[in-house]
Amino acid sequence: MSKTKVLGAASLLSLFASLVAASETYKTDAGHTEVFFGWSHAGVSMQHGEFTRVEGLLNIDTAAPEGASLDVTIDVSSIATGVPALDSELLKSHWLNAEEHPEITFKSTGVTLTSETTADIAGELTINGRTNPIVLKAELIHQGKHPVGAFLSAFKGEWLAFNAETTIRHRAFGVGDYSTGDIFIEINSQLQRQ
Repeated sequence: MSKTKVLGAASLLSLFASLVAASETYKTDAGHTEVFFGWSHAGVSMQHGEFTRVEGLLNIDTAAPEGASLDVTIDVSSIATGVPALDSELLKSHWLNAEEHPEITFKSTGVTLTSETTADIAGELTINGRTNPIVLKAELIHQGKHPVGAFLSAFKGEWLAFNAETTIRHRAFGVGDYSTGDIFIEINSQLQRQ
């Protein structure tokens, strides 16, 4: 191999290594990550629930966030609407089908910055074994040291915090025997650099 090719290959490896080094992994803080959902109850009132067990990993170069990737897993059995009978009903086969599909997942496919603190995160959402594309409208709330880190060691290090919103049609995922209309989803999360 010629000296030029060796130097070229070395330069490419060096560039790749710098790109990998620039990307950092952040993990959701379980105690401060919430996935809320809401729907219209026959047009009379808005009803709400949440999933209380959520895990997510964000790989991001904060200097170039458009190259970020996000993977989220939600434990379907952690659903909580405040009405135990409704929770049990929503876990059944004709709704979320938790026995056969115990997890909801989101995997990002692209990030488009819309301002210095906002972005559209495109991705694939899988519910009840069915996958559909969605876009999360995300906003950066915090970046850097956590204010509580000065008092509690669990909050030391670097943190990111986001909220995000989207709407879905639950029948597109085979959820429910009839449509209750759009389901509004709101996500709030603090993530710690690993």
